[in-house]
Amino acid sequence: MKRPQGRGLESARKHISSCMTELESIQKSAYFIRSCFGESCEGDIDDKTTASGREPIGFDAMLNSRLSALMPPRTIKILSWKKAVEYFVKLLHDLDVICSYSLDPHLESLLRFVVQFQKSQPDLVARSHLQLLLVQDGKLYGRDPLFSVITKAAALLEATKNHDIQKNESILQLGMLVMNLLKILCTNAAWQRRKLGKFLQDWHVIYVQLELALRNEFGEVSSRSSNDENVCMKIFQHILLWVEEQTYWITFRFLILGFELELYSTSEYCMVYWYLYAVLIKLAEKTQLKMAVSYDTAKRKGKKKKDSPKDLARESRIPPAVTFLQCCIFLAEGLTMISVEEVGLRLGRTFSFQMLAALRNEISLFQSPGPFNTEQEKFAQHFELLQRACIPDHFSYPSYKESTTHARFSTLAMYNYFKDAQRIAKEVKSSFSNDPERLAELQKLEHVAEHNSAAQDLICRLGALDPSLKVSFELSHHPFFATVVAKRS
Repeated sequence: MKRPQGRGLESARKHISSCMTELESIQKSAYFIRSCFGESCEGDIDDKTTASGREPIGFDAMLNSRLSALMPPRTIKILSWKKAVEYFVKLLHDLDVICSYSLDPHLESLLRFVVQFQKSQPDLVARSHLQLLLVQDGKLYGRDPLFSVITKAAALLEATKNHDIQKNESILQLGMLVMNLLKILCTNAAWQRRKLGKFLQDWHVIYVQLELALRNEFGEVSSRSSNDENVCMKIFQHILLWVEEQTYWITFRFLILGFELELYSTSEYCMVYWYLYAVLIKLAEKTQLKMAVSYDTAKRKGKKKKDSPKDLARESRIPPAVTFLQCCIFLAEGLTMISVEEVGLRLGRTFSFQMLAALRNEISLFQSPGPFNTEQEKFAQHFELLQRACIPDHFSYPSYKESTTHARFSTLAMYNYFKDAQRIAKEVKSSFSNDPERLAELQKLEHVAEHNSAAQDLICRLGALDPSLKVSFELSHHPFFATVVAKRS
């Protein structure tokens, strides 16, 4: 697996398959070994360090612990025989997943693969091998220059990957950020979230630097400018748009990791979903803009003189990736409340009054400020790093309070955003027929939307007049979109 440019992955898979076969044989032999000792070794052997369940001969299982450093984190835990075998089975499976990856040069596909891989909570060994595979000698997989990866991600033409603009200092720094992003995503969830929060400020800085470079070098580009200057300006514009989109993707990743690490209490869900909604709106906006620019670039490359009705219909249709984000937006909007302007995506009304805020305001549900932290302090604790990086612009605690204070059950009943989310999830499935991971995600979103829609109807029907109404939120169908459970006690 350590061979450069992934040349040894096929051979590694053969070795992994052989190791898996050996482990299966070892597991089967355990039953025979235990049977040789009769009834004395029957029973639970989960805490035993040998397959037979008997004490090891000639080896002290605590030897490593006695010789290890006294100060943490160098403590050593001796695994039982059963857990040790399970550990190696999972490790080999994770390594096999890495070896079976196609080394896709598209950054978006790579990021999705890494995020999906992390869901299985791989061991440090597997994550280290993944990082070594992705970043070698300052290149992706040790073969693709980072500028080439960036131009492909920014929907630029293939010919631009060798442009001299890659020597620009800001572009070089952006390449380093991409490399560091891949390394961070290969770490464990806790470390990943800590680094991503601080890392966002670097992305904001590089965006400002790229914008200044564009203005300084091409601010006065006229119609008489050379073709090379026009190409440079377009490269900068494409990359700027991609950096914005990537910034909001990192922010989205930062926020949902908080659910995985159980950093949010139920009383904080309102502000979290409010912020998540704002980030998803921006992410959808930038994704749609990038895809529109990509379509225009491909269209110019094809040199079509006249657009056919089919092309016009395709151009006006919202891309499936954006529609998927719309489904998430409606779910987040249904779980909180916000007042924002539309962003050209036909995402719904300007004012929406949603569930968590209405529950909090009407029946004082999920209000637990505690003796130490006020709501504003909790807001700062969760989103201070995002606020420093101005992500997104003009979103702060006062705007959160202003947009959630007036939510009531009467206004909650005016519009059911969960039904829209459920409808979109069903409609967009056909666009991801060849993507089983995205289909599974849509299935989960549909379940959440269906349950929450029914719960909202019940809450609106009973309202604050029924003291027996009990409402709770569970992450049972989706890792970060909560399912509303409304019952009468």
